[in-house]
Amino acid sequence: MSTASFAIEVESLGIRFRRNKRGRRSIKDLFAGASRRSRPGEFWALRDVSFSVTPGESIGVVGRNGQGKSTLLKLVAGVLLADEGEVRVHGGVAPLIEITGGFVGDLTVRENVRLTAGLHGMSRAEIARRFDGIIAFAELEDFLETPYKHLSNGMKVRLAFAVVSQLDQPILLVDEVLAVGDKAFREKCYRRIDELLAEGRTLFFVSHNERDLRRFCTRGIYFDKGRLAMDAPLAEVLDRYNADYSAT
Repeated sequence: MSTASFAIEVESLGIRFRRNKRGRRSIKDLFAGASRRSRPGEFWALRDVSFSVTPGESIGVVGRNGQGKSTLLKLVAGVLLADEGEVRVHGGVAPLIEITGGFVGDLTVRENVRLTAGLHGMSRAEIARRFDGIIAFAELEDFLETPYKHLSNGMKVRLAFAVVSQLDQPILLVDEVLAVGDKAFREKCYRRIDELLAEGRTLFFVSHNERDLRRFCTRGIYFDKGRLAMDAPLAEVLDRYNADYSAT
């Protein structure tokens, strides 16, 4: 199958972090020719991960906390760079992976919508055309001049989802953040995801909520200790994951 047939290709992917406060390797380390072997204080968050995604697939990403799920989404989004292997993304990405990503605390809701939508590639004309719809979806009509830092976590999630769900990008990345919103707003977000899937969008959905995974996803990928433990139809992946979890 040709590369053009895929939305995402992940090949022998690996990324490592430091356990100390420095986090990733420094620029000095890179120019010093740091090897791919783990050094003291480093660990591989993901290692030797390979899979491909065809356009329109909806994939549930499962695994315990700390197994590399969120790291994978950040690599697909281009927020992180791999230490080995590569990620090839064919088409734009709409990432809902960190509720504070791109938002500035001292700017108002109005200013943040314009800034964040612009950072995601919306033109000024598009932002103006979609602005009222974004605010209405987020239910923040009475908070346009409120600084972002004064919003509750639930309000921040509503604003982030409202902006990202308006992006005309073929790949949607969702990482647990909907768990913060109230039940009524979560259902509104779920209906919006249903609409995006009906349009043929590709979905990566990280969640510990099995009901949500079954609602949206047909395929599952299961990470354990930073490696891809299983890639199969979602029901089979959940059976394996639940069995592994019960056994420990």
